[in-house]
Amino acid sequence: MNLSCRVLIATLFLLLTLPQHLSGASPLIVAHRGLLKVAPENTIANFRACLELRLGFEFDVQRTKDGHLVCMHDSTVNRTTDGTGKVSDLTLAEIKKLDAGNWFDSQFAGERVPTIDEVLQLVARYRQHEILVAVDFKDADVEQDVVRLAEKHQVLPRLIFIGRTITEPQMRMNLKAASPKAETAAVANNAAEFSTALAAPHADWVYLRYLAPASEIKKVHTAHKRTFIAGPTVSGDLPENWRRITKAGVDAILTDYPLQLRLALKRTP
Repeated sequence: MNLSCRVLIATLFLLLTLPQHLSGASPLIVAHRGLLKVAPENTIANFRACLELRLGFEFDVQRTKDGHLVCMHDSTVNRTTDGTGKVSDLTLAEIKKLDAGNWFDSQFAGERVPTIDEVLQLVARYRQHEILVAVDFKDADVEQDVVRLAEKHQVLPRLIFIGRTITEPQMRMNLKAASPKAETAAVANNAAEFSTALAAPHADWVYLRYLAPASEIKKVHTAHKRTFIAGPTVSGDLPENWRRITKAGVDAILTDYPLQLRLALKRTP
């Protein structure tokens, strides 16, 4: 059985066995660069599988030499395509010629690097599901263009802006200037940074990098904000940590193991 068939069967199995009470329940699951373990990262095939599973996903934004926005994690195309060179040194036409799937598995040969417009257009086709999509800015001066595309496809309320946004107040200001409805986050790497992150202007979310207690998460909710956790405490296959932070009331979890997280939450009373 080839990889594409296995992914499809796993998708259908989880859809059929997903209990009703989990649909739209907190925390929202956000797959880091999509289903990293079963499909090539940052591709339409990957993101479509996430959406079929009622999972959100995280994707990265970079600008090409001729000004287009594409979905690519690294500053170069070397690792995840059959090409070489910096994204910023290549035109969109040059990047679109690259194979972004064969490096992962021959079953995905022919997958292309998607534009941000293509990614958001895909999200727009799944309006019936409650999901959260995290947008990681790798480049500066892309905020207004991404917001414009999100508004074009009417998906802005489903996005949270992270990456450079969580540490750069100016980027949060730029997003809010582009649209007051743009959802931004400020980072708390540890408990000592929590109060500053909670009070950060122009931030709708507190981006946690540690297992915050329920008392802190309650403070976030009292401030009419939400909590998003990422980093080493939840990115790995760590069911005990997932259950602990879920019990504390976190709103969304970013992980490399979204399918395992889904199953762990399913087993949680």
